[in-house]
Amino acid sequence: MMYITINNIKKSYGEGSSFVQVLDGITTQVQKGQICAILGPSGSGKSTLLNAVGGLDTVDSGSIQIENRDITTLSQDALSDYRRDTLGFVFQFYNLIPNLTVQENIEVCSYLSESPLDINELLEILGLTEHRSKFPSQLSGGQQQRCSLARALIKRPKLLLCDEPTGALDSKTAKEILQLLEDINQRFKTTMLIVTHNDIISSMTHKVIKIRDGQIYEEYVNTNRIPAEKLEW
Repeated sequence: MMYITINNIKKSYGEGSSFVQVLDGITTQVQKGQICAILGPSGSGKSTLLNAVGGLDTVDSGSIQIENRDITTLSQDALSDYRRDTLGFVFQFYNLIPNLTVQENIEVCSYLSESPLDINELLEILGLTEHRSKFPSQLSGGQQQRCSLARALIKRPKLLLCDEPTGALDSKTAKEILQLLEDINQRFKTTMLIVTHNDIISSMTHKVIKIRDGQIYEEYVNTNRIPAEKLEW
């Protein structure tokens, strides 16, 4: 079953001499429950594509269907509902609220769901139980990213959007975060888009989309997928 269907989307900024075509006719699909890597160098358009799927950026033309619903036609209020009810976001920089504890940072998002995950179970899954009363400044980078991941997952998102989720981490911690993402995918069947410039990460995903200059130049289903725990950095 196709969960995401993107058809010929285009996005540009500026005009005249400052005109930049960021996305130039992107067409692709992602199946429900897949982990999909979006690879490309800086400035290739991969984060803009992720933001368009997340309803954070509008597109100039084309359509983005999530479960057969074209989000490009939604009002701002309907887009807010879509982000609240469907999406979880994980970024390179953790965006935690500094004066809230780990548990409080997660609980802020649990109120957005009518049936959030059990916070104690989630803290246990992500190895945060003993850190629940700490503030972000008392955590390592990996622990902060775990908290960011818990915050995204607490409201049971159907679609998890990750923008360079391991970009600020050392290789050992990055591997641990990827193992957690893989475990969450298997446990909850969460569809995931992971934007990265790191080819190694694509080895663990079900599908790979490679972007350059706002266009897809290669995409494939990963038939020789490697479990995250076996990735070599």
